Amino acid sequence: MDDPKRPCVVLGVTGSIAAFRAADLASAMVQKGWDVHAVLTADGERFLPALTLAALTHRPVHTSLWEEGKGGRMGHLDLARVADVIVVAPASADCLAKSAHGLAGDVLGAVLLATESPVVMVPAMNTQMWKHPATQANVKLLSQRGVIWVGPSEGRLACGSEGPGRMAPILEVVEGLEKIFRQKKGKN
Repeated sequence: MDDPKRPCVVLGVTGSIAAFRAADLASAMVQKGWDVHAVLTADGERFLPALTLAALTHRPVHTSLWEEGKGGRMGHLDLARVADVIVVAPASADCLAKSAHGLAGDVLGAVLLATESPVVMVPAMNTQMWKHPATQANVKLLSQRGVIWVGPSEGRLACGSEGPGRMAPILEVVEGLEKIFRQKKGKN
């Protein structure tokens, strides 16, 4: 939000065992020179402390829907407005369901509902949760609304099962974001 020349990325982190990988993603984005603002859900904070993301992004981490923004505005509206892209990594099944149904009971949900910027979801969950008809219906609905997907990858999951549900590799997520920035530059 400080330098208009640098891409501004809002990184949403939800409650998934893959949340620890969001630290690597935040670091990779900062190393690219991007302005990264982390939004951490309460469930996400059970897996990844806000202090870790603050240290990596050099910014306070947004955890409350009630944070005040500049000039007395609501902080989540400022984030939604200035983001060049919002990436949710990991995006849990719960996050996908809330997003599909427009629930804004936490700061991440409010940012997602208030933004006009591209939204990238990077799913990470148990294979059965990913394959469940409710999750697939939410993916379909979000896709119809323009959400961009990176992953999930297939492989061994933390729960011990094999199949789709792993968070996509960090490099794949960064490359997806770079593609969005190139497309946005081409339109300007």
